[in-house]
Amino acid sequence: MSNPAGDTKTKTQSRTRTPPQYKVLLLNDDYTPMDFVVEVLMRFFRKSELEATRIMLQVHHEGVGVCGVYPFEIAETKVHQVMEAAAEEGHPLQCIMEPE
Repeated sequence: MSNPAGDTKTKTQSRTRTPPQYKVLLLNDDYTPMDFVVEVLMRFFRKSELEATRIMLQVHHEGVGVCGVYPFEIAETKVHQVMEAAAEEGHPLQCIMEPE
């Protein structure tokens, strides 16, 4: 049986994928003040003072701590914000991102 209008219908499925996630990490150094690290975590990652202190202590004792997990562009922005804030204050704090 032919379609008189010549219309062709195509069935498509659209799938939305969750974008790849990246961990934003702070690395320990011997010079950045602990209170500055807590401030950065509260300011850029919206952590409570208690959670920021917990992450700061993890960085201090284990050498690295996870600030959060974000899509690439957001993680990249947060790394840039932290590095810029640390540089402005003259601190060598390092912030990196890696795939989750």
